[in-house]
Amino acid sequence: MNAMMRRAVIGTAAVSMALSMAACGKAGSDNKSSDAKGGDTKSIGLLLPENASSTRYESFDKPFIEAKVKELCSDCNVKYSNAEGSAAKQKQQFDTLIAQGVKVIILDAFDAASTQSWVKEAADKGVKVIAYDRLATGPVSAYVSFDNEKVGELQGQALVDALGAKAADANIVMINGDDADPNAGKFKAGAHKILDGKVKKVVYEQSGEWKPTVAGQKIGAAITQLGKDGFQAVYSANDGMAAAIITQLKSAGIKVPVGGQDAGLDAIQRLISGDQTYTIYKAYKPLADSAAELAVDLLQSKDIKSVASSSIDSDTDKNIPAKLLDPKVVTVTNIKDTVIADGLYKVADICTGDYAAACKTAGLQ
Repeated sequence: MNAMMRRAVIGTAAVSMALSMAACGKAGSDNKSSDAKGGDTKSIGLLLPENASSTRYESFDKPFIEAKVKELCSDCNVKYSNAEGSAAKQKQQFDTLIAQGVKVIILDAFDAASTQSWVKEAADKGVKVIAYDRLATGPVSAYVSFDNEKVGELQGQALVDALGAKAADANIVMINGDDADPNAGKFKAGAHKILDGKVKKVVYEQSGEWKPTVAGQKIGAAITQLGKDGFQAVYSANDGMAAAIITQLKSAGIKVPVGGQDAGLDAIQRLISGDQTYTIYKAYKPLADSAAELAVDLLQSKDIKSVASSSIDSDTDKNIPAKLLDPKVVTVTNIKDTVIADGLYKVADICTGDYAAACKTAGLQ
């Protein structure tokens, strides 16, 4: 073979190899669902805050969001992590999603005040963040939650209703949520709006940090400080803390109204048994469905105003598109019309062996 022929063969092979490599490169990009800039166009990040003081995140929020995303976008997937009560761990999970090229993240911040720099960095890289349940700081693209001050108002009113004619002379112990959680501040403000002026006094008020163990310690301190007859009701910001509070009260021989929030199955059973007075039901499916709709719309560059039709301000940003849902009070009298009617629980879930007789009395069997 002469030199000219060798050059022709080599040139043809080089062109063929280049075309093959280009074709392979394109196929690889499609398989990874990535756009021209390397972003993941089929994955939605989901970061939830904890799984100790509330069972709702693993039992309801996660599966509902995953199901709705799949319904709206059959080839989309959800990349899920739980912070397990650690802001540092959640930051690592957030950074991992960014590094993987995820373009939309649903974030229920464990420490909403700490997220400003993360969300800003994400926005600078074209990543959209949906603040879920808690209003994260930083330039989030949307927010979906409940009217959290109204939650507190409902909690306060339910406690007043439970006290009845005794409310005006009642001293109240308040065990609030974590001070770092903006929702906790709204629950507290809403509760005070109702309680202040309708009860005698809030005689002891501390943060339970959303931790049952801490809440149990705080109610123990309240009993020591005030005495067994020094308070007539306990406000607990959520059901997980309420469970620990009720345990401590029982061990001290104290029976007073105690309320919570989240409508966990164990809380509903405590309503049946008479140990807990009320809980707040925030319908998780509408909340999760709205977050999934926003995430898919943002992933597909659609207008989100049909979902997030109102707006809200955070400590760092103004006019954030928002969807706010309405919560409900649940007592033993309306379990059938709320959590059972919505399909959250079946009678069989609630009325297990220890609760069968109480369920019959409550009209659930």
